[in-house]
Amino acid sequence: MQRTVKVIGGGLAGVEAAWQLAENGIRVELYEMKPVKFSPAHKKETLAELVCSNSFKAMRPESAAGLLKEEMRRFGSICIQAAQRSRVDAGGALAVDRDIFSRLVTEMIENNENIELIRQEVTGIPDGDVIVCAGPLASEKLSESIRELCGEGLHFFDAAAPIVTSDSIDMDKAFTASRYDRGGDDDYINCSMNKEEYERFYSELVNGESAQLHSFDRRKDVYEGCMPIEVMASRGADTMRFGPLKPVGLRDPRTGHRPWAVLQLRKENDKGTMYNLVGFQTNLKFSEQKRIFSLIPALENAEFIRYGVMHRNTFINSPKLLDSDYSFRGRDGLFFAGQITGVEGYMESASSGILAGLNMARRIKGLDTVTPPETTMIGALSRYISDESVKNFQPMGANFGILPPIEPHIRDKKERYKVLAERGINDIEGFLKDIKE
Repeated sequence: MQRTVKVIGGGLAGVEAAWQLAENGIRVELYEMKPVKFSPAHKKETLAELVCSNSFKAMRPESAAGLLKEEMRRFGSICIQAAQRSRVDAGGALAVDRDIFSRLVTEMIENNENIELIRQEVTGIPDGDVIVCAGPLASEKLSESIRELCGEGLHFFDAAAPIVTSDSIDMDKAFTASRYDRGGDDDYINCSMNKEEYERFYSELVNGESAQLHSFDRRKDVYEGCMPIEVMASRGADTMRFGPLKPVGLRDPRTGHRPWAVLQLRKENDKGTMYNLVGFQTNLKFSEQKRIFSLIPALENAEFIRYGVMHRNTFINSPKLLDSDYSFRGRDGLFFAGQITGVEGYMESASSGILAGLNMARRIKGLDTVTPPETTMIGALSRYISDESVKNFQPMGANFGILPPIEPHIRDKKERYKVLAERGINDIEGFLKDIKE
């Protein structure tokens, strides 16, 4: 009797996982709760419904988003196929007519003889071969089942600080040290401000424009337990200087004195390619974060690879729970994919579904599971979400900061990104050739 894989969730990750399985000759039951039940954000009965933007970001291969889509195209991505057929003019971005895109994906799934689309709510994780592709608005019963499986490793709300690349920090205006010399000398990068610089930063921060939240994103206990930096600032000009920007225990070696205020940056990974702005959870618009946080002298030219967010975003603590092939460490035959794993973005979610589906198919065929090279965007994302060295795990989208650097270092950013993209495309082609053989 042929084995059947249950894929839970008909979003971008779910349809990609089902498509990969079906194209590998594996029978699939794809479960989608619409129209039996809708989340607060979903309105259409079709699969792969785009809730927010209709853009899949840049197309050019020398961008991180473009590299990811190039890699996905080589895997035969169902979402890339539908996006190309539903494309609308958007300059250098891949934007789609969201209704046509969703309809095309649904038709391709329904017409695939290896996929049975089942319209019903799944309230618990079934036995057997399963890929969980529940999105950030998973139903309460399914979320509770995932919580029971993962323990405390399930987050219902995302309160995260921005992350910048290490090579974009101006170290002429920063210094490495731990407070009171406790810990390693390079545990933190300290971005100091004098009184004038701090007052300018404070003034812009308290007048910054916040992002609008959906009703299902609002949660008071998130803000009390993890206060946005702009809310903290609004409570008084010196509040931040007694909180995340406190300068006590630090001495700037350039001046020999304690700074007026200090933003500390903490390593996000063992390689030290990414740094987290400690205590800077925020609900400011992304453009405002870039403008205001760049007023801190050491971050004047910082490259933000992830902006701060505060919204509902159900995700598991993947570094403790998943391997880089998206398999669950605590149960054989169970995989996760999509935003619930900590990848962030439409195409990132879809790419995780591709890899989870491919690896489930390989497992059923008695083959070893695989992970693309870390030099590829799909491989780097899967390694990021499974890397136990990642501190204070935050969801992550495609960016060049998670790829291994080019050696020797290329100073020109445009040229560096071009070389990174060429390397990634070359390595994904080699990977696909190897697994086909």
